[in-house]
Amino acid sequence: MGHVTTPSSAPVPGTPAAGPQPARVVIVGGGPGGYEAALVARRLGAEVTIVEQAGWGGAAVLTDVVPSKTLIATAEWMTLADRAGDLGIAVTSGAAAGPGPWVDLAAVNDRVLALAAAQSADIRGRLEREGVRTIHGTARLDGSRAVVVGARGAAAGSEEVLPADVVLIATGATPRVLPTAVPDGERILTWTQVYNLRSMPERLIVVGSGVTGAEFAGAYRALGSEVVLVSSRDHVLPGEDADAAALLEEVFTARGMTVMARSRAESAVRTADGVEVTLADGRVVRGSHVLMAVGSVPSTSGLGLEKAGVRLRPSGHVEVDRVSRTSVRGIYAAGDCTGVLPLASVAAMQGRTAMSHALGDAVAPMVLRDVAANIFTAPEIATVGYSEVDLLDQGLPYVTTMLPLARNPRAKMLGLREGFVKLFAHPLSGVVLGGVVVAPQASELVFPITLAVSHRMTVDDIAAAFTVYPSLSGSIAEVARMLHRVDES
Repeated sequence: MGHVTTPSSAPVPGTPAAGPQPARVVIVGGGPGGYEAALVARRLGAEVTIVEQAGWGGAAVLTDVVPSKTLIATAEWMTLADRAGDLGIAVTSGAAAGPGPWVDLAAVNDRVLALAAAQSADIRGRLEREGVRTIHGTARLDGSRAVVVGARGAAAGSEEVLPADVVLIATGATPRVLPTAVPDGERILTWTQVYNLRSMPERLIVVGSGVTGAEFAGAYRALGSEVVLVSSRDHVLPGEDADAAALLEEVFTARGMTVMARSRAESAVRTADGVEVTLADGRVVRGSHVLMAVGSVPSTSGLGLEKAGVRLRPSGHVEVDRVSRTSVRGIYAAGDCTGVLPLASVAAMQGRTAMSHALGDAVAPMVLRDVAANIFTAPEIATVGYSEVDLLDQGLPYVTTMLPLARNPRAKMLGLREGFVKLFAHPLSGVVLGGVVVAPQASELVFPITLAVSHRMTVDDIAAAFTVYPSLSGSIAEVARMLHRVDES
């Protein structure tokens, strides 16, 4: 074992007594939950140390959100190219013309990884400029008031014990691995490994039709791969709005993707020149590569949580309340390791809320109903507030209407045909209960609905606001006008 040091807070003999010491905050994990928490804690006057094992920004920056959305943004250009003919733009002009757009995947992935690395460096620089101590290493709890840090790099092998008044666990999650489909990083891949590919997969099998599977399947189809999407459920995106999921599956099929519903994958193995995926019914699907998108598991083992008294759910997620407290006073948790919602925005809010609560600042418990989420397919699917399933399950009264995007004048100008805007509202008060936007850049368009849900605005409030003509956001106001109720009293 390496050298162990414990910083001492005892005054040096002969020096004047110091005033109240700042709270000591130790954060384990440098992803959105961790680094956002660190910045809040510093602004509130705490002495902050953050420990990150892999890289600053965590999986969200290095292997998940930033790289995947960069890849998807590249794929969007190919989707736009597919619409060129509808707009009167000739991509090729007869037999003498060269080939249409094509993708250099090696260059794409180099750019993806460079952007992720730059963002990671920006985060570490920001933390250090704000006075946060950053440590590249491992960490584990030593009871509820200390964290043992094992350094990496030049100081590898040494350990340091950090006293802590407040601890935040923000260690995220990792891809779930099936024992019958162990990734090799070459042919059998998780979503963290696809950026190592140097050439386009000729035939990509995507196992899993949730958000991650749908996003990558759509992106690689747009980039030019033949794609087979294996879904164990009746349709893609089984947990999302039914109308949105049905539309996306239609789009996938129309673009040449093979969607295999009610087909559970049992195993994946390499062959001489590709992969074979065996389904539960005995069928075998062959391809050049397979991407396993079958969920994730929390990164909570080896942290000393249970020994410190922190309660974990059977899934391994840390139990937290609405201000991110765990079962142990002074220990908080944020992000995917809590299983609240696997969104970087939620992780960041949990981290900020935890520090505000721990350090005595004003804080409001997080309301999950106000969280906007987006699926980065083409078209995108954005949601906020109650879903229709929520409203039905809870027996809440509601009215709803949906307006196809194809009726929007700006959409016609842009050659957009797939998509819609849907709102849910209370039948008497008209308060907006939730909404769904299916459109290009739905992540941007959903914001006015998010404001309406968060501030309990009515459909008449939305309808009365000016929108630009022509604009895609005009459809949001139009749907609100369709939900206006005349007072019959």
